[in-house]
Amino acid sequence: MHDVTARPGPPGPAAPRSRAGNRARTLGLLLALGLLAAAVVLSVAVGAKALSPAEVWQGLTDHASPAYPVVNRMRVPRTLLGLLAGAALGLAGAVMQAVTRNPLADPGLLGINAGASAAIATAIAFLGITGFTGYVWFGLAGAAVVSALVYAVGGGRGATPARLALAGAALNAALYSYVSAVMLLDSASLDRMRFWTIGSLAAAGSGTVTAVAPFVLVGAVLALALARPLNALAMGEESARALGARPARIRAGAVLAVTLLCGAATAACGPIVFVGLTVPHLVRAVTGPDLRWMLPYCAVLAPLLLLGSDVLGRVVGRPGELQVGIVTSVLGGAFFLLLVRRGKAARA
Repeated sequence: MHDVTARPGPPGPAAPRSRAGNRARTLGLLLALGLLAAAVVLSVAVGAKALSPAEVWQGLTDHASPAYPVVNRMRVPRTLLGLLAGAALGLAGAVMQAVTRNPLADPGLLGINAGASAAIATAIAFLGITGFTGYVWFGLAGAAVVSALVYAVGGGRGATPARLALAGAALNAALYSYVSAVMLLDSASLDRMRFWTIGSLAAAGSGTVTAVAPFVLVGAVLALALARPLNALAMGEESARALGARPARIRAGAVLAVTLLCGAATAACGPIVFVGLTVPHLVRAVTGPDLRWMLPYCAVLAPLLLLGSDVLGRVVGRPGELQVGIVTSVLGGAFFLLLVRRGKAARA
């Protein structure tokens, strides 16, 4: 006879492993925050102009110090913009990879960066806009228009990841061709855009940070709120609907988040590549596919990569500097060459 009053046994090994995994991820996130804090210090302390630690401190605290314009008016806004843009690109990349179910996708896949770039090129060439506060609005408008076009061309409510990717690739090619044509046909625009199209944090100012921050913060909150719905969507549309999720709304929310994040970051810094592609791919190897962990990690490690690349560009390029867009391109290209070689070795 069975004892129906018997108490359930102790939990199986899955529960302790899960708790141990969460502790490890938490410790990893704290370590990443520590590294990001170190990158912030280096970004303020290190630059094309060499300053001693005492001079850096005086530049932060003493308005009369000769180092004040360099540290407080140039390096501090540059560092803050690096934090915002890095977090924006990292979060946008992770969300796009989840929506398209492609671990190597990035915001450029849907043409959102290209839409922002095309709008800003139009503003520079035909409207004479030169300030970053103007770029932000045009960048967001361009990103929003292209997002709507991609969503419509991709099938609207019936959009699938493959359709979205194809629509984005087509618009991406057309828009960057337009940007190139504008630059070649208008020499004045070419001079003004040459610096911006490389991707740089060097022109950051307090006004740029103030203009970009609200859009990045709203986009980041929306992206983080989508973590659970996107996890459900990753199991397939039928499973997601069975769990109460609405795939069309999830995709629309994801596109809105990416529009805010990429539009603001592209307007402020230009099209910086590989950050939104590389960081989520690396983070996934640590956290797994769970976006509840992936997104916070990306929000910390992407600015770490961007600020680290910016500091490296300042040191390597002395007495001038190497733009951060060039540095991230080199590092990202090297990473994916290594990835391809490992993939070939694994299949051999």
